[in-house]
Amino acid sequence: MRRTGSSVLANPVLVGAVTVLVTTVAVFLAYNANNGLPFVPTTTLKVQTPNGSQLVRGNEVRSGGYRVGVISDIQPVQMMDGGVGAELTLKLDKAIGDIPRDSTVEIRPRSALGLKYVDLTEGSSDEAFDDGETMPAAQTRTAIDLDRVFEMFDEPTRRASQVNLQGFGDALTGRGEALGRTIHELPRTLRHLEPVMRTLSARETQLEDFFAELGDAARTVRPVSKTQARLFTTMADTFEALGRDEQALKDFIAKSPPTLDVSTDSLRVQRPFLANFADFSEALQPATRELRAALPTINRAVGRGIGVQRRFAGTNRELRRTMRALRELVQPPQTGVAVRALTATVTTLNPQIRFYGPFQTVCNNFNYFFTYLAEHFSERDAVGQAQRALLNSAGRQKNSLASMGAYLPANGEDVQEGNAQHLHGPGYAAAVMPDGRADCEVGQRGYLERLARFVPREYRVHGDARSPGAQGPTFRGRERVPEGQTFSHLPETGAYKDIPANELGER
Repeated sequence: MRRTGSSVLANPVLVGAVTVLVTTVAVFLAYNANNGLPFVPTTTLKVQTPNGSQLVRGNEVRSGGYRVGVISDIQPVQMMDGGVGAELTLKLDKAIGDIPRDSTVEIRPRSALGLKYVDLTEGSSDEAFDDGETMPAAQTRTAIDLDRVFEMFDEPTRRASQVNLQGFGDALTGRGEALGRTIHELPRTLRHLEPVMRTLSARETQLEDFFAELGDAARTVRPVSKTQARLFTTMADTFEALGRDEQALKDFIAKSPPTLDVSTDSLRVQRPFLANFADFSEALQPATRELRAALPTINRAVGRGIGVQRRFAGTNRELRRTMRALRELVQPPQTGVAVRALTATVTTLNPQIRFYGPFQTVCNNFNYFFTYLAEHFSERDAVGQAQRALLNSAGRQKNSLASMGAYLPANGEDVQEGNAQHLHGPGYAAAVMPDGRADCEVGQRGYLERLARFVPREYRVHGDARSPGAQGPTFRGRERVPEGQTFSHLPETGAYKDIPANELGER
């Protein structure tokens, strides 16, 4: 008997509608899979990280190797230190429970192709993050990608590594026995190295300051780096020359330990000097700053001095012969007699030097006399220079300065032409007063008249050795005899010393 009712599956419209519905739901679920499965309860946790590390929306969040959520959003944010980082919004399955506050997050690679995921490590704190709360950047870490590791092996680094490997190979070639001895001695060396390292790591050693100062020193020498490079190149040549005499080098190394012991004791004694030298160096800094401006002048002087230094070799040879001759001179016994006689001569000269000294130390007469000497012999002639001379003509009078037959001092008598002439010729003019004050009479006054105590009054001449009062210093002289120097305002030798002071014009 045939059934009169038809089956539901036999209706093509209904079957097509169901198929379309299932397909639509499947597409919807596949499209939203990166944002978590729908209808699954989740909690939100925001995580701040200094570096997004190429994460994208939809990357997985795993804990203990199992997927517990996905990244639903990534936004740039400003960090606490002022920099820019990333804020990850994590959609976590509610099934994992609350997230303790001491939990940490690490961004790790999932494959060598660059795919990343977030690894959540739950902590043990009793407090938990609230829904939507933010985990600080201090609790996040980013694993170093393999490509970042490979980036440091760029072309210059690879070439340098090849050179290093070749150098290490050359250094180790044929040195197996030496390496064996080194490995044998290393335990004993390391035992002695332990207290050294303990001292270096101690706080009072201030090793960190040492490296900071090394950095300052490197910055200081950076402007002269090319000069330093040439220095080390030259040093290589020097060490190559030193290595030619192996025995001398071995002897030098053998003497180094006792030398170091002596140096240690010496440096201990030098500590006060080094402390004072530090203060001196600090005080010298203004002078060194001024030295930069003076360097061009100094460089020129050094350039001129190079030629002088080259001639020193010949000078030293001549000096050697001179010193040899001096040695031959002092060896004979007669030399001692001559030296004793010279001592007596100097003793005899002392009184004269005491009198002559103030003429130079106070009045500066020697320099005044020779100031224009070079100009005096600068008149050019056919063969060089000649002495300059100015013929002065004197007026005509009785006993004139220009008269060949004068029999009395010039006294301005019977003037026929020119000005009247009077003798001005004091001898032994003074340099200082008895108390050491300056009394530079020569060149300090005009032409005095009638200053001659032993000449009749009708003569208007000047002949006394001493004028009344102190005439003071010359233009470049001193006010008095320098402190600590002995002097005599009158000669202490000869007949002059027997003349009373009041007859010399002393006041």
